[in-house]
Amino acid sequence: MNGPVSKTGMGLWSIEGSNPSLSASSDTRAMKITKAVITAAGKDQRSLPLQRLVDRDGQPKSAIQIIIEEAVAAGAEEIGIVIHPGDEPAFRAAIGRSVTFLPQTNPRGYGHALLCARDFVGREPFLHLVSDHLHVSDLPKRCAQQLVEIAAANNCAVSAVQATRENMLPYYGTVGGRRVPQHKNLYEIEHVIEKPTPTGAEQHLIVPGLRAGHYLCFFGMHVLTPTVLDILGADDDGTRHLQLSPALAVLAKRERYLALEVAGSRYNIGVKYGLLIAQLALALHGADRDEVLTQLVELLARQKAA
Repeated sequence: MNGPVSKTGMGLWSIEGSNPSLSASSDTRAMKITKAVITAAGKDQRSLPLQRLVDRDGQPKSAIQIIIEEAVAAGAEEIGIVIHPGDEPAFRAAIGRSVTFLPQTNPRGYGHALLCARDFVGREPFLHLVSDHLHVSDLPKRCAQQLVEIAAANNCAVSAVQATRENMLPYYGTVGGRRVPQHKNLYEIEHVIEKPTPTGAEQHLIVPGLRAGHYLCFFGMHVLTPTVLDILGADDDGTRHLQLSPALAVLAKRERYLALEVAGSRYNIGVKYGLLIAQLALALHGADRDEVLTQLVELLARQKAA
């Protein structure tokens, strides 16, 4: 380990110092992720996760099934899904496996949705995914597995990020910080801003080494410690909207908090043509790639002829 290990006030173990070890940790206190929380109660999320696509293995699945498989491949043994009250039958039919449903009875923002999982999570670190993003890895390891392994090796919270063009800032939370020495895709997070303006991003979120006009935006998956839920809970007066990014900004001041530029891509199925682009990405990385490419070429040829 690089730097001494200390115990935080919340009973969580963290590594002090600036250089994390990316090798497997032999420390018996290493972070182990067995729970995953998926938020699906937002107004625009209630039906999107139920949409069906053809996955990389050629099998039709709902989007929520694909997301759950991402979590299970990363080691999650228990899945909690935050839903709007009354949506359980539709989600249960779309999932086809045992999960824990966590109703958000009084929706007050993304942070509040995550806070609804507090009892389910307990005092354990957990994997968090959103229900309107699908992910395709560039490696044999899935994106969530890459993230969980880094979190376990470093005993701290880690958010997945992707270098994103400036014109996409209105869609994502964004982080600023410094690259961890000798580690190409790992960063110490110093700032977190939700959907920053280009001016704000230029002032606070430029990361040395990224291409000009690009910023590290959230990827739709995080490994979080219970401290995040403590922060959200302390700010909850029962009436206000709670967002996650401000809580993550506080987390960066309290604990070691890293960002991993994952080897893969995220596809937001909630934007215009999002489902179509996600389906194409799954198909072009899947078992039916050649067939799909052939049909695309034929389609383009017909369009050109017309």
